[in-house]
Amino acid sequence: MELNRVLKARSVAIIGASRDEKKRGFQAIRTLLEDKYEGSIFPVNPKEERILGLPCYKSVLDIEEQVDLALITTPARTIPGILDQCGAKGVAGVVVIAGGFREMGDSGRRLEIEMIEAARRNKVRIIGPNTSGMINVNSSLNLAGIHNVPPGNIALLAQSGNMALSLITEAQLKSRKGFSYYVGVGNESDLKFHEYLEYFSNDPETNAILMYVEGLRMGREFLQEAYKTTLEKPIILLKSGRSYKGRQSAGSHTGALAGISEVARTAFKRAGIITVENSDELFPVAETLASMPPLKKNQIAILADGGGHATIASDLLTDYGVEIPTLSKKTQAKLAKLLPDNASLRNPVDVAGGTDADPAIFAECARIIMQDEQVGGLLLVGLFGGYGIRFAEKLTFNEEDAAHQMGKLASKTGKPIVVHSLYNFARTHPLDLLRYYGIPVYDSLDIACKCMGALAEYGRYLHTYHQKSNFKFNWGHKARRSCQKIIKDALAEGRTALLEHEAKELLRRHGAPVVEEKLARTAEEAVTIAKAMGCEVAMKVVSPDILHKSDAGGVLLKLRGDKQVRSAYQTIMENACAFKADADIQGCLVAPMIEEGVETIIGTKIDDQFGPVVMFGLGGIMVEILHDVVFRVLPITPTSAKMMIEEIKAAPLLSGIRGKEGVDKKALQKLLMTVSEIIEAYPEIKEMDLNPVIARPDGISVADARIILHEV
Repeated sequence: MELNRVLKARSVAIIGASRDEKKRGFQAIRTLLEDKYEGSIFPVNPKEERILGLPCYKSVLDIEEQVDLALITTPARTIPGILDQCGAKGVAGVVVIAGGFREMGDSGRRLEIEMIEAARRNKVRIIGPNTSGMINVNSSLNLAGIHNVPPGNIALLAQSGNMALSLITEAQLKSRKGFSYYVGVGNESDLKFHEYLEYFSNDPETNAILMYVEGLRMGREFLQEAYKTTLEKPIILLKSGRSYKGRQSAGSHTGALAGISEVARTAFKRAGIITVENSDELFPVAETLASMPPLKKNQIAILADGGGHATIASDLLTDYGVEIPTLSKKTQAKLAKLLPDNASLRNPVDVAGGTDADPAIFAECARIIMQDEQVGGLLLVGLFGGYGIRFAEKLTFNEEDAAHQMGKLASKTGKPIVVHSLYNFARTHPLDLLRYYGIPVYDSLDIACKCMGALAEYGRYLHTYHQKSNFKFNWGHKARRSCQKIIKDALAEGRTALLEHEAKELLRRHGAPVVEEKLARTAEEAVTIAKAMGCEVAMKVVSPDILHKSDAGGVLLKLRGDKQVRSAYQTIMENACAFKADADIQGCLVAPMIEEGVETIIGTKIDDQFGPVVMFGLGGIMVEILHDVVFRVLPITPTSAKMMIEEIKAAPLLSGIRGKEGVDKKALQKLLMTVSEIIEAYPEIKEMDLNPVIARPDGISVADARIILHEV
């Protein structure tokens, strides 16, 4: 509701209005007049009397009527003062076109802070800055200067004016779908992506949200809002800046953190967001999700008039995780009555020339196929829509009849239909009829399959929504109290890292399977401890100044007998002193050697965009060599923990290979959940590194643990 006066403004002031046709202050007024904007327009310029027939005001304060929204086209340095005037006038929001803020370095950053403070002081919301503008298509509130935006039910959020123009042009040329809104989000200095999501999720004129993102300033809040939104409406997102040069370009344009990492990719998926990698897929996927219902069953049928396209489509859909089931014998028998003997009936269905004389047979085949209980949707590929061009003009009437029937079929069954046509370029009437019924049509088979894959992905997400995390922490977790003293004592001593035995004690109190060990402050204490353990032992240096103990020669393994233990203690002390002469060395940990198993790693860190995340993968030295790890934004659910274990490339190693028994994956899953709960319980923890976690068929053991704290 807060944004209603901004995005549905009934009156607009153009601050920086101009008589110069080359300036935005003139172009904005002209566009509003040409588009027949329904509200009031107030040009503001102290040097002008009238612009395009409208009276000009010296200041926004001189306008007698209420002003909902202001478009500010003046330089960046003027914005804070103008916001004070807008606040005094009761303006709800402003669109700031100017750049020159955070993206320009320290001076721009200071100016942006001044602008934000002025906005908050005056309770004025800001779109931008560094934005191309915004458009409410249905009320002709066009403050972006993009002409002939087709109306529709897709809300477009973009951090690039050129990208927005490209998408709008694509809609004009290739689709019957259009837009409810366009917002150039810009630098996100005030209004953030997640606030727009909340608005559009409740907007009755919007069915889908299309996003081009270069940087997210509040990533976790975005995920939390997306998690709620995608239950009702699909979100389709292209995140740029994957390469170093791409990040440089995005950073210089928006001043925001860019780049889609594996953390972001999995986080978006868990929130139900459909991500695309290529710009030419962005609008088609949004159009499809805004028009067709998601797949309720992850199985589709392919209906084709050529084996080549059917085979390619099968490969592509399989890559997207969509199943292509064999049609029932009953369905095949019905199709056999319509099609030639050489037709392929199993799925994909190849009509083998059976539609050459009458393309209306496509509709009858589609009806039979969609009645099959195994089929959740239909992909039609080939020549449909072009039979009147390819064979005989009179066949166009048959195609039109088929288009009507398929349109009604999609509506009646609630199962989506996507069409690939080699004749889409011709914009034939049968294909336009399909679009009239909301059936998307594409000339690229790859894009048609991507769109069907998106319907399947969104359907799978909705089916498993109850298993997902809402990305919210319960910082009042009851387990927090049990180890608070360990953390407080470390911080009181000026340390930002727990000693290994402190970290393991914290883990142990939370139920983690930590190796039993004791601290020896002298060589003789080490001998006594090792003798009591009665087995081979490992010894590790304990020092707040030496985090990577192996690098300092501070770890010795497989020690047995008084002489070896005593000698090992002296060697570790000497190595540690040589590594860092002034290190605070508190002794050695003595622990029994752990039975061999598969070395894994569980770690946490703070992601710049999304906050705390957890990592799982192969551990020991393998983590540095193979980088076989997966990430999730915390907190996680048991399902997420299970999937992490299954997603690493070495997953078969954990399940057991060449006759070897698999490891206890349930214990790994439980430890991942314990780590998630610990991070939720102690916001003081910056990083956690459990490496290695030895996994065996009969359980797991945390052999080493490191916990880094936030500086006070």
